[in-house]
Amino acid sequence: MAKVTLPDGKVLDIENGLTLYQVAEKIGAGLAKAALAAVVNDQTVDLSTPVTGDIKIQIITAKNPGGLEIIRHSCAHVMAEAICTIWPNAQLVYGPTVEDGFYYDIDLDDPIKPDDFAKIEAKMAEIVNQNQPFVRKEFSREQALAHVAGNRYKVDNANRAQGDTISFYSHGQGGFEDLCRGPHVPSTGKIGFFKIMSVAGAYWHGDAKEKMLQRVYGTAWATQKDLDAYLFRLEESKKRDHRFLGKQLDIYSVNEDIGPGLILWHQKGSLIRHIIETFWKEEHLKRGYDLIYTPHIATETIYKKSGHLEKYADMMYSPMQIDEQNYYLKPMNCPGHYMIYNNSPRSYRDLPMRFCELGMVYRYEPSGTLHGMLRVRGFTQDDAHTFCTPDQLGKEIDLILELMHFMMTTFGYTYKAYLATRPAKFLGTEEEWAMATKELRMAMERRGLAYEVDEGGGVFYAPKIDIKLIDSLGREWQGPTHQVDLQAAKRFNIRYVGADNQLHEPIIIHRTVLGSMERFIGGLIEHYGGNFPLWLSPEQMRVLTISEKTNDYAMKLQQSLKADGLRCGIDNSPEKVGAKILHGHNEKVPYMVVVGPKEAETQSVNVRIRGTNESKSMSAEQFIAAVKEKVKSRTADLQLA
Repeated sequence: MAKVTLPDGKVLDIENGLTLYQVAEKIGAGLAKAALAAVVNDQTVDLSTPVTGDIKIQIITAKNPGGLEIIRHSCAHVMAEAICTIWPNAQLVYGPTVEDGFYYDIDLDDPIKPDDFAKIEAKMAEIVNQNQPFVRKEFSREQALAHVAGNRYKVDNANRAQGDTISFYSHGQGGFEDLCRGPHVPSTGKIGFFKIMSVAGAYWHGDAKEKMLQRVYGTAWATQKDLDAYLFRLEESKKRDHRFLGKQLDIYSVNEDIGPGLILWHQKGSLIRHIIETFWKEEHLKRGYDLIYTPHIATETIYKKSGHLEKYADMMYSPMQIDEQNYYLKPMNCPGHYMIYNNSPRSYRDLPMRFCELGMVYRYEPSGTLHGMLRVRGFTQDDAHTFCTPDQLGKEIDLILELMHFMMTTFGYTYKAYLATRPAKFLGTEEEWAMATKELRMAMERRGLAYEVDEGGGVFYAPKIDIKLIDSLGREWQGPTHQVDLQAAKRFNIRYVGADNQLHEPIIIHRTVLGSMERFIGGLIEHYGGNFPLWLSPEQMRVLTISEKTNDYAMKLQQSLKADGLRCGIDNSPEKVGAKILHGHNEKVPYMVVVGPKEAETQSVNVRIRGTNESKSMSAEQFIAAVKEKVKSRTADLQLA
C-alpha cells in the first residue's frame, strides 16, 4: 500500500498500481469526472500514471491553474489529427500552447484558408465525439530516433527533447500519433469547446532560409460560455484597438519619415498626457517626492558603471561621437538619479530621499515587434527611486503600494499582485535577498493585498512586486513594478553617514506606477474604448447651436465654461443640430450642450449625455457647478442630478 497525501493534508492508503484516475474516483466521483491530469510530487502527469510508492497528489481540473493549458495542448493534437485526415500529405512540425490558445506549425503545399476552418472544426468534432483515449508510449532516445527516421521535423524535435526518455501520444491504439512530452487529458472528449482562429506563415525555427510553414491558431475553453465570452472580448478588443481609436479621435500618429516606434502626440493626445502627468506630479509631491530631470544622453562611462553596456547593449542605440567621446541615448533613468544623490554627502537624517522623473528613454525594438503606442522605441518612463535605511524600508514600500492603489483605482483598474523571487542567477547574498523579499511580502500582507508568488521571477539584482492591471474587458496589462535593489549602491558607491558616524549603503527602491506613458495611455484608450471619463476628456463638452439666432448665447456660454476651467468646444456651423450631435457622438464628447431660443431666453442648457439617448434641461449655472464637481472627484459617472 502507498500513502497518498492530498492538498488538504488528508492521507489515503492506496494500492500500488492503481492509476491516478482511480485515485480521483476514490476521492470523489465528481472530481474524477472533472479530472484532466494530476500533479504528483510537483510534476504534472497523465491520469493513466500508476501509483508507485508514497506521493503527494493534486488532481487538476479546468478550474485549477494549468488546467486550461492541458486542454489546449490536447486540443492542438486533435486539430492536427483533423488536418492530417483532410490533407494526408501534411507533415506536423510542433504545436505548443500560447496565451488563450495554441497553434500547430504544418508543412503542407496546399494553402489552408479561412474557408477551410469550418471543415477542420467539423472533423475535430467527430474526433471529440469518438472520445478516443490519449495513450502515452515511451521510448529511449535511440528508439525514438529510429521511430521517426526520415521525418526531418520529428528527428529535430527528438534531438531537442530533454532527458533519456522520449514520449509519443496517440489517440487510441493505431490512431493519430505525435511526439510530445505531455501530459494530456484522458480522452479527446475532454478537450472542451474550441474554434480555429487564424492561419499565418512561419519559418521553421524562425529561419528565413527554411521553407515557409503554415501556422494554424486555435483556442479552447472548458465551457461554451467561456468560449463565447472570449470571442466577445476579441470583438470588443477590435473595436477598442488604440491604433484605430487613436486615429479616429486624433490622439497620436506614427510617421515613417520621423521613424517607426516614435510617437507624435497630437493636440488631444498631448492634453490627455498633460492631465495625467499633472495628476502624477501632484500625488507624488503630496507624498514627499522630489521632481528631478535628467538628460536624454550620457557618456559611455556611466553605462559601463551601470552595467547597461555589458548586459543590455543590444537594446541601446549606436553611440554618437561628441568631443571624441561616445555618448548614448539613455535606455533608463536610474544612473542620473544616482548621480544627483551622490552630488552631495548624505546623512541618515536626509533619508528617506525620494526622487521621481517623467523621463524620456530610448530602447531598440525590432520593427516586427512595434505595435502602436504599446511597443515603441522612445517612451516616457515614470521612474522613481527611494533611498532609505533598512529600518525605513517597510514604511516606504507601504507608501508605494498606497500610491499605486490610489492611482490605478482612479483610472478604473482592478489588479493582481505577484511577488517575484530570487532567480537562479543573482547578485548579492541569499541573506540580502531573503530580507528584501520578506519586506515586500510583509508590506502586501499589511495591506491585505492578495498575491501570487512568481518563483524565480525577480531580476538578477532585486526581488520585486509586479502588478498586472485588469481592464474593462478582463484583459491583463503589465502595470506598476516595485524592486528592492541591494546592489546599485555598491556599483555606484552610494553612501550615507549613519548615526554611528560611519558610512553605510542605503537600500534603493526602483518603482514605476504608470510605466511607459505611451503604453499606459494606449492601454487607457482600449480600457475606456475611447470614452474617457470627464476629468480626462480633452474636450469635456461641446456647445451646439440650433440656429444662427443663438450664436451669441452659445459663444458667451462657452466663454463662461472655459472661465471655470472646463474644456469646452463649440459647433455653430450651419449644419442641422442632428448632424452636430452625430459628430460629437463619433468624437466621444461626454456632454453635448444644445442651445436654442428657449435656452438663450432662460439662460439654460439642454444636455445630451454620451452613451445615452437621455437629454436633461437645467440652468447653465447648475450645469457648470455639477460638471466642476465631477471633474474634481474624477468620477466616471456622467449622470447629472
